[in-house]
Amino acid sequence: MIGGLGMPELIVILVIILIIFGAGKLPEIGAGLGKGIKNFKKATQEPLPKKEDEPEKIDKD
Repeated sequence: MIGGLGMPELIVILVIILIIFGAGKLPEIGAGLGKGIKNFKKATQEPLPKKEDEPEKIDKD
């Protein structure tokens, strides 16, 4: 079960998507969705870029 959706609900959603977009567009939609998820995961795992305005902290021992 994904996010409260069972198998019958997922099948109905997939059939509706197939009717709307057609079989020819499904690979393009899937590839775009996969790239989007990959980019999102990459963006959430990368450290934030350092700001140019922010001075570097120097340890004083």
